[in-house]
Amino acid sequence: MADRLPHTLRSDARDNRERILDAARALFAAEGMTVPMRDIARHARVGPATLYRHFPTKEILATAAFAGEMRACRALVEQGLSDPDPWHGFCQFIENICALHADNRAFTEAFTSTFPDAIDFAAERAAALRAVGELARRAEKTGQLRPDFAVADLSLMLMAHRGIRAGSQTRVAASRRFAALMIQAFRASPENGPLSAMPRAR
Repeated sequence: MADRLPHTLRSDARDNRERILDAARALFAAEGMTVPMRDIARHARVGPATLYRHFPTKEILATAAFAGEMRACRALVEQGLSDPDPWHGFCQFIENICALHADNRAFTEAFTSTFPDAIDFAAERAAALRAVGELARRAEKTGQLRPDFAVADLSLMLMAHRGIRAGSQTRVAASRRFAALMIQAFRASPENGPLSAMPRAR
C-alpha cells in the first residue's frame, strides 16, 4: 500500500490539473478573461489552494490552457496526414477544426487580446500552415481537391465560421452543416468554376 501511494498522488495531481485546464477553457470561452479564479476552482471541483499550486497566476493558467488548444489543432492536422486516404483525411480535418473552433473560438480571442505576448503565435502559425499545406497537396494529388485551393482559404473559412456563436444551442449542428458546405466547395468538380485570385496582404 505504501509503495503505491506516491503513484496515486501523482495520478490525482494530473487529474486535478486536467480538470482545472478543462474548466478554465470552458469558463474563459463563456465569460472571458475576467472570470474569477475561484469560479474556475469550483467548476473544476478543486480547492483554491490546489488551483494556485498548479497555476499561481491567471496568465499562467490561461497560457497553459491555450497551449493545449494549439496542441489540439496540431493533432488534428497530424490525424489528417496519417489517414491513408488523403481526401478523407482532408475532409476529416475540416470537420474537426470547425468543431474545435465552435467550442473554443471565444477563448482563443479572449486570450490573444488579453495576453498578446504570452506565446509566439507567428512560429506556431507558420508550422501549422506548413502542415496544412502538405495535407492539401496530398488531397489535391488524388484529384478530389480543387486545384485552385489555397491554404489561405482556411483562414477565410474560419472567419466565416465566427458567425456561429459559441454559446448557441444549435452551434454543433450549425458547425457540422457549415463544414459539409465547405467540403463541397473545396471538392474538385466540373461545376466549380475557377476562383478569383487570393488578394495579397498589405
